Amino acid sequence: MKKETSKTIRELAYYSSLGLSVAISIFLGLFAGIWLDGKFDTKPILTLVGLGLGIAAGFRNLAMAAKRSRKL
Repeated sequence: MKKETSKTIRELAYYSSLGLSVAISIFLGLFAGIWLDGKFDTKPILTLVGLGLGIAAGFRNLAMAAKRSRKL
């Protein structure tokens, strides 16, 4: 395999995993909020809190990845 091709594949895998990480963070926060709302009957407050925390965690993952890529 050419050096350019392997570098492209490596970068593609990195950015794909980053997108997956952000999506998983958001969905975990959302589903945790939905579950807690069902448990404590506080609809939609905990769903929104969980969604907000999931989005914050997703952006934190993006910031850490950007910081890590600057070091490379």
